[in-house]
Amino acid sequence: MYYKVSGVTGKLTGATAASAYSPQGLRPTVPSQAPPMVFALPTKLVSETESVVHYMGINKIPDLQKLFQKGDGAPVHLKRGVMDKMLYRTTMGLTIGGTLYCLMALYIAAQPRKPQ
Repeated sequence: MYYKVSGVTGKLTGATAASAYSPQGLRPTVPSQAPPMVFALPTKLVSETESVVHYMGINKIPDLQKLFQKGDGAPVHLKRGVMDKMLYRTTMGLTIGGTLYCLMALYIAAQPRKPQ
């Protein structure tokens, strides 16, 4: 047996196979005209006369490849100078400080409570 929701009572009622396969609110017909396009506005064409698009800027990849592939013995994460060294040392300091804080918290948590 097939069921469908009654529009009057809002409850399930028995239905025939033909009415169960056409849900309420949907129409089985196809519209005769296509709906208008949402983005049917004129578009701006890219000019092919410019060699470089102005918003992309200069390509810095070849310069950075030369810098990072230089064989000066420094690790890759420290090759850009003083700022990289400061960030590295700050990260290491916070890591060591956080580890010590966690160990201290574990030590305090492991101590038995004193009776009051």
